[in-house]
Amino acid sequence: MRGLGGDRAGEMRLTRFLRNAKVSVGEIVAEARAGTAGRVAGRHVLAIQDTTSLRDDGGQHSIQAHPTIAVDSESGALLGLVHAEMLVRNGGQRGRRKSRAFADKESRRWLSGAEAAGGLCAARCVTVVSDREGDIYDAVALKPDGVELVIRVAQDRALEGGARLFAHLSDQSEAGRFTVDLAARPGRAARQAVLALRFCAAAIKRPCNRRGPCALPASVPMTLVEAREVDPPPGVVPAHWRLLTTHAVDDVATARWITGLYRRRWVIEELFRTLKTKGFDIERVGIAEGPFEKLAAAALVAAISVLQLVQGRDGAANRPLEDVFEPDEQAALEAISTELEGKTEKQKNPHPRGTLAFTAWVCARLGGWTGYYGKPGPVVMLRGLHQFRAVQHGWVLAQHV
Repeated sequence: MRGLGGDRAGEMRLTRFLRNAKVSVGEIVAEARAGTAGRVAGRHVLAIQDTTSLRDDGGQHSIQAHPTIAVDSESGALLGLVHAEMLVRNGGQRGRRKSRAFADKESRRWLSGAEAAGGLCAARCVTVVSDREGDIYDAVALKPDGVELVIRVAQDRALEGGARLFAHLSDQSEAGRFTVDLAARPGRAARQAVLALRFCAAAIKRPCNRRGPCALPASVPMTLVEAREVDPPPGVVPAHWRLLTTHAVDDVATARWITGLYRRRWVIEELFRTLKTKGFDIERVGIAEGPFEKLAAAALVAAISVLQLVQGRDGAANRPLEDVFEPDEQAALEAISTELEGKTEKQKNPHPRGTLAFTAWVCARLGGWTGYYGKPGPVVMLRGLHQFRAVQHGWVLAQHV
C-alpha cells in the first residue's frame, strides 16, 4: 500500500478509499465497462470469460476473480472489461451443490458474464468464449438472445437419439485438415501442429438431475466441432479441442474459424499473468478482505491497460491512444517522447502520434526498455505507466503555475 500511495499520506488516502463503504467492486467494474462499450461499435466481439484464484489458504477459503473481457475477433485486440465478479469461498457448500438452484450457485457467474456481454448493443456480433469450466447446461440453455457461444467441452453429454457426445464426434468423417502454430508454454515447446477437423449438428439433452418443475428446455440444438492433432511428436500430449457452438457450421472454413475464435481465449490467460506474477503480483497483497476485493478489481482494470500497451507495442492492431489514456494526456505523452528520443533511428518513436503504439513506446522507454533488445513485456509497461502517471501529475501542476 505504501508503494502504491507513494508516501505515508498517499498510503492513508488509498486505505481510506478502499475502506469507504460507498466504493464497491460493482462501481469500479461499471466505470471500466462504460469505456469498453464505446470501443466495440460495429465489431464482432469475443466476450472471453474465465476464473482465476487470487487468494487460497489451501483449505476451504479462497478469493476468486471471474472477469469477462472484450476482444476483437479479427485482430485479437483487447478492447476492455465487460464484467467481473469477486467470489469469496468459505467451503462447506460442495455437498449441497446438486440440491441448490442454479441461481444460488457460483456457477451462475458464467451466465452473468454472457448477460453482461449481451448488453454490448453497439457490437455487430457478440460471441461468448468459455473454457471447460463454462460447460454448464443451464448457462447454455438460458443464454441471452443475440449472443452466440463457443465453449470447450468438459462433459461427455447425452445427445438426443441416445448417442454420447464424444463418440458421436469420433464417428463423423474427417472434413479436412489445417496447420496451426502452437506457442511455447510451460512444459511445452513451440511447434507446428496439423489438426484434423470434424463437425456436425446435434442436440444436447438436459441432464437427468434437472428433474421436477424446470424452466430448462429438454434439449438445446448446438454444433459440435472437433480439432485433433495428427501425428504429434513422441512424448507430447496432442492438441485436442472439442467445442460446442451456437454458430452454424456448414463447411471446413467455418469449422476452422470457430477453432480460431476459441484460440483467442489465450488473451485472458495473459491478463491473469499480468494481474499476478508478471505484473501487479496481486496475490502477495496482505490487506484485509473487503478492501482486497476492491483493490483487486482496480488492479484488474489497470492490468487490462498494461496488456493493451503490450499488445499495441508493434502497432499492428492500429488502436487509438484513448484505449488507455485520456485525450488531454496526449500533449504530455508527445513531450515525453521527444525527450526520450535519441539520435539513432532505433531510439526514435516510429509510430504515429495519437496511436496506442506511440504511447506504448513512451511507456516502454520510461519503464527501462532501451529500444535495442527484445520487446517490452508487462513488467516494463507497468513500470513505465507508473512513471508516466507521476510525470503527468507534475505536468498538470505546471499548467496551473
